Amino acid sequence: MKSRTRLLTGLIITACALFALLSPAIAQDAPLVRVDLVRVEPLSQTAAVIGRLVARQAGDVSARINGPVERFDVEIGDRVEAGQVLAALNNSYLVAQRDLAKGELAGAQANLKTRKARLTLAKQTLARLERLKKSAAFNQSRFEDARQEVVIAQAEVAQAEAAILSRSADKRAADINLGYATITAPYSGVITRRMTEAGAYVQTGQAVVQMVADRSLEIEADVPFRFVSGLTPGTKVRVALDDSTTHEAWVRAMVPNENPLTRTRAVRFNARFDHSESPLANEQSVTVYVPIGARRDVLTVHKDAVIKRPEGAIVYVADGETAKLQPVDLGVAVGNRLVVERGLKEGQKVVVRGNERLRPGQSIRVDGAS
Repeated sequence: MKSRTRLLTGLIITACALFALLSPAIAQDAPLVRVDLVRVEPLSQTAAVIGRLVARQAGDVSARINGPVERFDVEIGDRVEAGQVLAALNNSYLVAQRDLAKGELAGAQANLKTRKARLTLAKQTLARLERLKKSAAFNQSRFEDARQEVVIAQAEVAQAEAAILSRSADKRAADINLGYATITAPYSGVITRRMTEAGAYVQTGQAVVQMVADRSLEIEADVPFRFVSGLTPGTKVRVALDDSTTHEAWVRAMVPNENPLTRTRAVRFNARFDHSESPLANEQSVTVYVPIGARRDVLTVHKDAVIKRPEGAIVYVADGETAKLQPVDLGVAVGNRLVVERGLKEGQKVVVRGNERLRPGQSIRVDGAS
């Protein structure tokens, strides 16, 4: 009996020793996981409204004078900066008009000098006669004529000065028209269409190209009337593009016109598209998530912690060095998190990486960087 007891005790001691030796190996084989805290997040219920990107500046660039198109400097799809040359009209006739106006201005300036010289001469004559008033050689009629000559010369000077103003205006107009022969971009953007070709004759106001300012896009959405009360200038909303990226936007203005058929009002949003993965385009569709309810705080869990099973959603809670399976009831999404209706408490650590192959009660090693 004693020998049997001693044998049993020896087996227990041996087993304990083996367990002690194997424990570090078991711990080292425990999977490395990353965890995230269950935390409270603000929730604002939203409704998806389809909107579109619209350019603040888009349309035709037209000719400002008549003339034949001499050359085009841009093609469809070219990006241009404000002030860049798009096309040029033949300016030979305009150069001649400018030179004519320049010559007429020079003639008017020379005529003014002549008139001023005559005025000076008339004043000198009048001054000499004025000094002879007390002498016997004084002639009253000649004095009166000389005074009239001064008045006439002054009027001629004024007329010459007015002529210079007129010729100067003609010269400026000729310079402006000559400048209009070069058609430039009124703003930065992309050429979307060429409306004519080199050799064609264009009239004043005729479209030469179409362009759109694709870097100053904003969003327009027709928002149902029942949601408008939650939108005021500056209200921030979330928008989603077709490339699945989400961006922040805010209300710029509300257009005070209502569509009686759809009971919607147009709302304009400014947005930042810093991390869009695709080029943006005028009239591109976007989804705007407008607020429909009061903001409230809710308990949330990271979406990567959730494992969906036929019987319901579960998460693994990191309880020390052990993974504990926990069923959860979930609500709506809040960004990359989900609202927790039941099953978790604030501050609990849930496994978000390495949870796919975990088993209930399995030992784990938590990544210290999380």
